[in-house]
Amino acid sequence: MTNLSDTAQQLVAHGKGILAADESFSTADKRLREYGIEPSEEMRRKFRDMLLATPGIDTYLSGVILYEETLEQNADNGIPFATLLANEHVLPGIKVDQGLDEFPDSPGESITKGLLGLPERLQEYRDTYGARFTKWRAAIRIEGDRLPTSAMLVENAKRLASYAYEVQKAGMVPMVEPEVLLEGAHSRLRAREVVETTLHVLFDALAEQNVDLSGILLKTSMVLSGSKSGRTDTSEEVAEDTLAVLLASVPKEVPGIVFLSGGQGPDQATDNLRAITARAKEVQAPWILTFSYARALQEEALAVWKGKDEYEDAAREVFIGRLKKVQAALA
Repeated sequence: MTNLSDTAQQLVAHGKGILAADESFSTADKRLREYGIEPSEEMRRKFRDMLLATPGIDTYLSGVILYEETLEQNADNGIPFATLLANEHVLPGIKVDQGLDEFPDSPGESITKGLLGLPERLQEYRDTYGARFTKWRAAIRIEGDRLPTSAMLVENAKRLASYAYEVQKAGMVPMVEPEVLLEGAHSRLRAREVVETTLHVLFDALAEQNVDLSGILLKTSMVLSGSKSGRTDTSEEVAEDTLAVLLASVPKEVPGIVFLSGGQGPDQATDNLRAITARAKEVQAPWILTFSYARALQEEALAVWKGKDEYEDAAREVFIGRLKKVQAALA
């Protein structure tokens, strides 16, 4: 049986983070279109190859979260992507939730689906593709004092906890991601309140399911003013509020916390991470902190690549350049 704590520790190895490359068909296609690339299954494969086959990514990445389609695809050299990563000592992971449904008790809120048939899917991901960790995302929307509702937070937390229990039973590390969305006109103070409440509810649910906290990772939002609030927070403000929330709500048994970029640009996500890790040292935070970014790591490379083979080397150089900057933010 795999030691889940060891795997979790490997995923938050010093100076390394996790690339989120688990965009669904629709999200991946939308992202490609933004850069003038006509989407298709083959173009999504080439997009993954541009990132995952970049030489030297193991210097910066401990793991990559994949989408199910990518598990079944090969790199340009014919090697399956999951094997390609494992050969470079980068742990392959897999997004196992199946997206969002409307929460019936509260219009405007969502609930994550995917528990049906999860044990069977986990066995296949582990045995056929060698996945070592998984991810499940809930989306928490802020709207004034109306949203989020307590009922939605509790139901999403129960599902995250049930997912985490099943994943540990299957011998893999669950990454639990209750994302408090950046979209909205809310203040940073309101975001702080919601993130803290969300995490308290989550860890209560994990305890009820007897999930081993030493064998999970928390993927969380930074505490930020809403994107429509008209306010840009300083990195120091983000760091102070984010650490205050984590210290108040995350048990010390959790080995690592990884931050999502959640719509932040590459520089903003990097600068905020730098301030957060510096603040964590000041307050002697008990967990390892690192990144699990998607767009903040990808978009500069995508803008150079444009879906054209002749720009692939230049795009990979830009990708490595951003990884270096984000790694430096952890120092």
